Amino acid sequence: MGYLVICAILMHIFFMIILSHVHSTPPNDPMKCTNHTTNINCTITNSYGTFPDRSICRAAKAAYPRTEEELVAVTAAATKENRKMKAATRFSSSITKLACPGGGGGDGLIISTMHLNRTLKVDNRSMTVTVESGVSLRQLINDAAEAGMALPYTPYWWGLTVGGMMATGAHGSSLWRSAGTAVHDFVVRVRIVTPASPEEGYATVRQLEEDDPEINAARVSLGVLGVISQVTLKLEPMFTRAMTYAEEDDGDLGEDAAVFGSQHEFGDMAWFPSQRRVVKRIDNRVETNAPSRGLNNFLGFRPIPSLVLGLVRTAEESMEALNYANGKCILADTSKFILKAAGYGFTNNGVIFTGYPIIGYQNRLQSSGTCLDSSYNELLTACPWDPRVKGLFFHQTTFSISLSKVKGFIEEVQDLVNLDPKALCGVGLYDGILMRYVTSSSAYLGKQDDSIDFDITYYRSKDPKTPRLYQDFLEEIEQLAIFKYKALPHWGKNRNVAFLGAIKKYTMFDEFLKVKDKYDPKELFSSDWTDQVLGLKKGLVIAKDGCSLEGLCICSQDSHCAPSKGYYCQPGKVYKDARVCALR
Repeated sequence: MGYLVICAILMHIFFMIILSHVHSTPPNDPMKCTNHTTNINCTITNSYGTFPDRSICRAAKAAYPRTEEELVAVTAAATKENRKMKAATRFSSSITKLACPGGGGGDGLIISTMHLNRTLKVDNRSMTVTVESGVSLRQLINDAAEAGMALPYTPYWWGLTVGGMMATGAHGSSLWRSAGTAVHDFVVRVRIVTPASPEEGYATVRQLEEDDPEINAARVSLGVLGVISQVTLKLEPMFTRAMTYAEEDDGDLGEDAAVFGSQHEFGDMAWFPSQRRVVKRIDNRVETNAPSRGLNNFLGFRPIPSLVLGLVRTAEESMEALNYANGKCILADTSKFILKAAGYGFTNNGVIFTGYPIIGYQNRLQSSGTCLDSSYNELLTACPWDPRVKGLFFHQTTFSISLSKVKGFIEEVQDLVNLDPKALCGVGLYDGILMRYVTSSSAYLGKQDDSIDFDITYYRSKDPKTPRLYQDFLEEIEQLAIFKYKALPHWGKNRNVAFLGAIKKYTMFDEFLKVKDKYDPKELFSSDWTDQVLGLKKGLVIAKDGCSLEGLCICSQDSHCAPSKGYYCQPGKVYKDARVCALR
């Protein structure tokens, strides 16, 4: 086993060294149809190749409108046929089943926004940009920059579309804007195509302005109102940022986390609980005459040779099979060391990292994703999670906890890890627990309070009935956050259990339902999944053998775990109300 660990470390080092010198094949269209001419008999998945329950979403038809007029026509035809519909994006980055159309027997319609990808207007006078909903974050950033403007707070991953970001409430990290710091909080106009009466032609375009209360339903819509065709966002003049990473002991993290976000405009943290360390991103806008060629090319979003991905995955699978926690701890330490030495992928001049601070313009520092670029015909390299190769396969548990409660949560997680310091080494292989700041929002399904978003990525087995190493620790953290600390789940991530009772935490949910009923009275854009997460239908819990292993249920009996492999349903170690699958 020691040899295996050494090999894994060497692979990781090799992987980091060559990242700067390869290009990637972009992901496939997540939609597949048996007839590409007529786009019938289709399936859709996400960029990871599977949904939380491993189901396949089917549809009778797919449509690829290129204009708002075509989008109206497609929606009208489906409405006339009383056909269920869902919008889908080019990269399908959401883990959850938001793109799955409702209806039995796969008779629904999937409407792709792939070709609704134009920037329509960049207005320097009003400081706004108007785009179609399929425009990527990368294109939005670049087009705004060409006009000398910037969107100040965005997610870190290029491969999101404007419509997708709005549907799921995607955000970056900041507490510095009282009106909200998620992307949807900068939306000042939305055009959305919804079903309509026969007299109106079965579909209509609704234009919502900033002062219209109904825009707060469209800002985070889960795709249940219709299909967004155009979005206008408020921008700012281009500015410069200075960024430094600093690593510290996590002993005072509970106290520090509540105040750090107010001290640094773009601050975030990467927490490594088993290593008792935290990496703080000290990041602020500055006025400077110094060279500003800093560039964000985050290592985890760069193209990776498929062979390396396969070797690293094989090493982790072997450690899991042998319950070799020490190996994961060694590899996590090595990974963090390499990331730190390489400046986490940031460069001072667009080429190399020479030291902190990294100074650069907003458009060069706010986001990245070069694994989406293409220069090869064959799949030699890919994004790490691309399902076409043997690479990363993971769960993501992501939730937001109010600033007033984060100290207690962090300290309870530390108490849990203190019981077995190796328990969360596996999280360190996925860059630690990312902690981002986000302010309360006027969106009906947006953040309710100023919060910290905890993003936890961890190993997932290809076999749904195979438990993970320290399965119980991660389950207990999930339940601790969702139930004791009333965390809000990220709409585009998470396993099923994170959504249990979630909708009751939104004070304006009734107002959201009023808009939903007005825009789509026949519920053509609703599905079983969206009805379940909105609390309108049962079925979110799927009770069966092994269901707790995949987050489809909270175990209440041993068969929900893996008793044949020694995992039984047990109370939590710190949060006693939790029910987790523990090795006995």
